[in-house]
Amino acid sequence: MRLTIEMPPVDSCAATGCAYNQDRTCHARAITVGDGIHPACDTFIPSASHVPDHGAKAGVGACKVQACRYNQELECQAAAITVSVHAQHADCATFEKR
Repeated sequence: MRLTIEMPPVDSCAATGCAYNQDRTCHARAITVGDGIHPACDTFIPSASHVPDHGAKAGVGACKVQACRYNQELECQAAAITVSVHAQHADCATFEKR
C-alpha cells in the first residue's frame, strides 16, 4: 500500500551536483529541509552520477527550520519551493524568515 500525501513540490533545483538532480529537477521522493536554523536541503547528496528519472517530482516531506514563515508543525506550507546552491550545498531558496 502506498500512502499519498500532498507535499509542496520542488519546482526547480540548481544543485546540479546532487545525485537526485537531473536537468535541474529533483527526483527524490521527498526532501527534508533544515537543521533547525539553516534552510539547507538535508537530502542533498553530492555525486557526479545521478539517480534515474522515474517520472516523479520531489516534494517537501519535512521542514525543520522553525524560523521559516512557511513552517507549520514541521511541514512546509509554501505552494512550491525552489532549491539554490549556497556555499557548496543546497538551500531552500523559498525560505522566508517569520
